[in-house]
Amino acid sequence: MVDAASKVSKKLNKFEKFKAEKDGLAVKSELDKFAELGWESVDETDLTQRLKWLGVFFRPVTPGKFMVRMRMPNGILSSKKMQVLAEVVQRYGDDGSADITTRQNLQLRGVRLEDIPDIFKRFEAVGLTSMQSGMDNVRNITGSPVAGIDANELIDTRGLVKKLQDMITNRSEGNPEFTNLPRKFNIAVEGGRDNAVHAEINDIAFVPAYRDGKLGFNVLVGGFFSARRCEAAVPLNAWVEPNDDVVDLSRAILEVYRDNGSRANRQKARLMWLIDEWGMERFRAEVEQAYDRPLLNAALEDELDWDKRDHVGVYPQQQPGLNYVGLHVPVGRLTAQDMFDVARIADVYGEGEIRLTVEQNIIIPYIPDSRLTLLMEESLLERFSVDPSPLVRSLVSCTGAQFCNFALVETKQRALAIARQLDATLSLPHAVRIHWTGCPNSCGQPQVADIGLMGTKVRKDGKPAEGVDIYMGGKVGKDAQLGTCVQKGVPCDDLPEILTGLLAKHFGAQPRSESLAELDGHLQVTVSE
Repeated sequence: MVDAASKVSKKLNKFEKFKAEKDGLAVKSELDKFAELGWESVDETDLTQRLKWLGVFFRPVTPGKFMVRMRMPNGILSSKKMQVLAEVVQRYGDDGSADITTRQNLQLRGVRLEDIPDIFKRFEAVGLTSMQSGMDNVRNITGSPVAGIDANELIDTRGLVKKLQDMITNRSEGNPEFTNLPRKFNIAVEGGRDNAVHAEINDIAFVPAYRDGKLGFNVLVGGFFSARRCEAAVPLNAWVEPNDDVVDLSRAILEVYRDNGSRANRQKARLMWLIDEWGMERFRAEVEQAYDRPLLNAALEDELDWDKRDHVGVYPQQQPGLNYVGLHVPVGRLTAQDMFDVARIADVYGEGEIRLTVEQNIIIPYIPDSRLTLLMEESLLERFSVDPSPLVRSLVSCTGAQFCNFALVETKQRALAIARQLDATLSLPHAVRIHWTGCPNSCGQPQVADIGLMGTKVRKDGKPAEGVDIYMGGKVGKDAQLGTCVQKGVPCDDLPEILTGLLAKHFGAQPRSESLAELDGHLQVTVSE
């Protein structure tokens, strides 16, 4: 492996300097010592940075209570794994919780550093890992949440995503080849027609396409969000078959990026900056050399020709007599009891499998027709509805200021409260996706939403206040595109009125009448004139 840092630049930013001093994986052998020392006695860089290579995150807003970010390839886990995760969260009482992220994985909150060695042993026993899930590593690899069960799917992505993770993490043992990237890196593999993975926002995305009558993947590269710049992925002009070529090409792209990406300016270190510097022709040539065989030119068109689905509700599977049920999890937040309940439901009604979506929801597959009625009577479905109100249904939110030191505003509970308020007062002809993110890092992906809200600090009545910048125009599914900022510095207290106006002007919202009738558990209203 090339010494990437020395090859690219002698001028290193502070992150590259501490990585050069000691690889992030080195702390793996020191966990017992850290647990014995206590978090306050651990070297600061080990504590606040290198532990992220193992998926363990020091949170300045909750000192002593760590976040653990899991790897869950394609968003799939077993009921047994969910039970183990629930047990971890449960031991911390009110401090413990879990969030479903926009990359189909779970983040556990409230974890104590002294418990990490034991927790990791529990993870290993059931095949869970948090390896290389933070900092300058490849993040959780996403795939279609209905892979292998969707009657209309083109390619089952599950095996490919698992092979990708095994290559990148050395089967969860840690892989020094890819622990020193210039910046974080996202990969997605889409097997359906509706772009469930949001291909356009990934550094590498594989999207289904026919070439000369054969089904494989076109390849997109360079998509990313950052505080400085947001860009949609662009075509590499390459097509690969749905086999190990996906893994080999991903490795080649990662090697080119690792060995040539900028290590001087961290704000210009994502893959797209390298593509801009070289031009696509040179970038493709360098990738082809690392791939060690000619790249086939891309198919003229891909197969992303459906509107985006959210998979909330009850749907027949490709397997006769079986169904998958999508449960809406408000803003992705789970308690330990929620996790135990989801695991139990997966066991009792399905085959013990659970899936997560990039919309922060849960899918329980393999439910026989004969079990659906009983499932609908479960008390958990009163909170995790299969038919939530329109704005709540399409709501996505980052962690926010409650747990994240980067967030400028509280997001999750505010987002949910405002969405519920608007659903109670407005009637909408179709779903409107509202995404919240607490800061310009865009973890909540406001640029892909119909309405995106990015946290910022404002002044209201002469006093500092929490506010948002408003984005609009994001589109997912076919012909996906990123939205742009249309209004800056809106105080959060003014948002219900502002959003009411935007929903009426751009999305056909109308006020509900004062007389509300309830039917089938939903508010059915006569729209006022």
